[in-house]
Amino acid sequence: MGYSLLDEKPVLEVAGLKKYFPIYKGVFSRKTGDIKAVDDISFYIRKGEILGLVGESGCGKSTAGRTILNLLEPTGGRVAFEGEVIYDVGKKEKIAENRMRQLRRDMQIVFQDPYASLDPRMNIGTILTEGMLKHKLYNRKDALEKAKELLELCGLSASAVHKYPHEFSGGQRQRIGIARALSLNPKFILGDELIAALDVSIQSQILTLFQDMIEKFRLTTLFISHDLSVVRYFCDRICVMYLGSIVESGSSEQLFLQPLHPYTQALLSAIPKTTPKDIKKRIILTGEVPTADNPPSGCKFHTRCSYATERCRQEKPAEVEAEPGHLVSCHLAEKRDGRDYAI
Repeated sequence: MGYSLLDEKPVLEVAGLKKYFPIYKGVFSRKTGDIKAVDDISFYIRKGEILGLVGESGCGKSTAGRTILNLLEPTGGRVAFEGEVIYDVGKKEKIAENRMRQLRRDMQIVFQDPYASLDPRMNIGTILTEGMLKHKLYNRKDALEKAKELLELCGLSASAVHKYPHEFSGGQRQRIGIARALSLNPKFILGDELIAALDVSIQSQILTLFQDMIEKFRLTTLFISHDLSVVRYFCDRICVMYLGSIVESGSSEQLFLQPLHPYTQALLSAIPKTTPKDIKKRIILTGEVPTADNPPSGCKFHTRCSYATERCRQEKPAEVEAEPGHLVSCHLAEKRDGRDYAI
């Protein structure tokens, strides 16, 4: 969980974020449509908070994270960091390139694939000191000492600075990735499926390390994952994403004790249970699985939802606040008589 009491003012604000990838077909490569990887999502993260972004593979989680950091060009929406607008597509407003370069110090990412995220031509010392030298935080000698300190902090030997990525296992490479993200003393860090490519025996070690570093450096965090059993105990709040849209959000306790959206309920039912008393009926989703290049009308989940009505097929559900801080986009979860919910 977060290291201290949470401030009210958000560190990161995301409003109406969109990222579409154009589809070109034919001899003349004419544009025939868009893959709507991220389709109008909004959320915020307060200082010291760990926000989880969860959903099945292909729902747009990683694309959203990279677009927020301006690693991908946004199609629409607004993102602000510490009150400073990084981009606002609606107003055609974008932060200057040199200022964005300065913000890179404060906004860092740990990538999903520890094998692809490290340059095999560079030794570990060069990988860790590159950012420090680029931003002129240290001279070369001091930067190398800082790199050794970070490696030891992340559970590796200082002598690793002279080795190359191919000499390390996946778990060790992810430790190096975390050390690299911390090398610029960031305020915000994004963990993009940082244990998905690792052996089960190593995952808990990396998660523990990542959480320790969050607390030690007092980081605000966006944690992207498909593993709800991890997110439950790791994050303060959770946003559930389906086909490019956020369908439900709230505190960890709210989502696990009273999930309102049928998709959230299905995800939670798929978590392996360890004791007989926790075993409940598994929710098996049926129906057509839609694609991001041709999303269904109305509620995007209606093709797989056993509760779907004609209204769900025609009308996009508005986001409603079921209880303070607990938001859901579902017709069946709308407030009735000021008290009850259909789901």
